[in-house]
Amino acid sequence: MTLASINPMTGARLADYPLWAGPQLEQALVQTAAAAPDWQCSTCARRAEPLRRVAAQLRGKCDRYALLMAVEMGKPVQEGRAEVEKCAWACEFFAEHAERFLQAEPVATEARRSYIAYDPLGTVLAVMPWNFPFWQVFRFAAPALMAGNCVLLKHASNVPQCAEAIEQLFQAAGFPPGVFRWLRVSSEQAEGLIADPRVHAVTLTGSEQAGRRVASLAGASLKKTVLELGGSDPFVVLADADLEVAASAAVAARFRNNGQSCIAAKRFVLLEAIADDFLALFRPKVEALRIGDPLREETQLGPMARADLRMQLHRQVTESIRLGAKALCGCEPIKGPGQFYRPSILDRVRPGMPVFDDEVFGPAAALIRVRDEAEALAVANNHRYALGASVWSRDPATGELFARHLQGGAVTVNEQVHSDPRLPFGGVKNSGYGRELGQAGIREFVNVRSVWLT
Repeated sequence: MTLASINPMTGARLADYPLWAGPQLEQALVQTAAAAPDWQCSTCARRAEPLRRVAAQLRGKCDRYALLMAVEMGKPVQEGRAEVEKCAWACEFFAEHAERFLQAEPVATEARRSYIAYDPLGTVLAVMPWNFPFWQVFRFAAPALMAGNCVLLKHASNVPQCAEAIEQLFQAAGFPPGVFRWLRVSSEQAEGLIADPRVHAVTLTGSEQAGRRVASLAGASLKKTVLELGGSDPFVVLADADLEVAASAAVAARFRNNGQSCIAAKRFVLLEAIADDFLALFRPKVEALRIGDPLREETQLGPMARADLRMQLHRQVTESIRLGAKALCGCEPIKGPGQFYRPSILDRVRPGMPVFDDEVFGPAAALIRVRDEAEALAVANNHRYALGASVWSRDPATGELFARHLQGGAVTVNEQVHSDPRLPFGGVKNSGYGRELGQAGIREFVNVRSVWLT
């Protein structure tokens, strides 16, 4: 069996990576286990040096990595550059702040001295997705490595060239052998690793189904997990919103990364009083999106990453239309080469339709009309996913009050939901648990140790 890299624009097979047999995987585990004690005992200053070199390499080879993402999973090249820059930022942020985040905290007790220490857990298995093939890895790896953990990466099977490039980055930056390893393994092999005593924790970004499976296996071995799963973020437009600003942001929030983002706005909750006016601004912007080769600078919407993902999206769209949703534009695959799907808007969406109930991972926006703010809040929160949410209002106080009642790990007022190295990121309900990024994120994979000295 092999990991195949296939261009979603042309269908061309770019590269094959044979899966590792047992002895190759065992060799990698032995190497990482041998590297772990010294890395755990190293200082933050020592860990930061190679991580800063990674950041410099990312910026120096930005165009190369953006090109790689474009040909391997269809990301428009200008978005790929932004992704690479964000990875470099995360590396520099945690290189600078990890020591402060992990500093022992004194606590006054009857002891001569007592404090809370934050020590590395050991080795963390990371199961990462294809849609942000660099950022998802660095979002986890930068804080985990700075906390003193080793990383074993099981990347998505359709982005092996990105995985190889990331491993080469860490090697070239001077990380000790074994501290960061890409494992050329199947999902079944990765599942078997969870019980291995040389793996101390697991993090997964992926589907709800995959999260349940990993959580079950990790629970059986009593190992810490962080899960970042699906999302169906509401984008709530109140009656007093600046509709031009909201409509422009809505296009970016829904269709960036070809609509394939867990934190994309997916359900647009509109007060009836302004719904038609919003739509009059939103629809032309969607229809004007430039579709094409992701290698072209002007492209705003590239192909979806795989044929099965496009078929799934079309089933969700057509079934929702059958149940009463109104197709306003798009709502069909584009004939010809490439896994393209027309940017789509469905109006009059309601619960019970797939584009409301399920995660829609592609370029389709679902519009839900509501009577008032109370109904808007109820509709926004009426979902099993709660990753992020945004609300749009000219009045900051109104927006903040509404946002405080929105469910999710991140809420924004007059801004798209996005991840930021300075702030914790993650979800609640079926969107998972635990946090990445920020101080909370770097403390997920540590032993919070109480120390008492008499």
